[in-house]
Amino acid sequence: MASGLRLALIAHDQKKDDMVAFAAAHAGFLADCDIVATGTTGQRVLEACPQLAIRRLKSGPLGGDQQIGALIAEGSIDAVIFFVDPLTPMPHDVDVKALMRLAIVYDIPMALNLATAEIFVDGKKTAERRI
Repeated sequence: MASGLRLALIAHDQKKDDMVAFAAAHAGFLADCDIVATGTTGQRVLEACPQLAIRRLKSGPLGGDQQIGALIAEGSIDAVIFFVDPLTPMPHDVDVKALMRLAIVYDIPMALNLATAEIFVDGKKTAERRI
């Protein structure tokens, strides 16, 4: 299916349950992806979906967002799914903005909510069926 898709998963604290539910609903798709995730998000997804292979980086506030940004700049990420909580102030907001900037600069698809993530996955599945 999505073999070789290099995907980053990130979720703010108030959105981690949504990310876990998304991952569980799309575990078959995600199983074919090369996944990196920020620390706590990756741990939560792994607990719910132990069949997935996820490389966990640091937690977002401890540099995980910057690590994913570096992977984008290196050409090692194809897409980002980042469930953002727009209602809670983040102490590492500048890191989040830098990550978003890099996704824009390098033209990397970035889903910032569940609806967009669903469209992204559905589009990838449809494209794979056409091949």
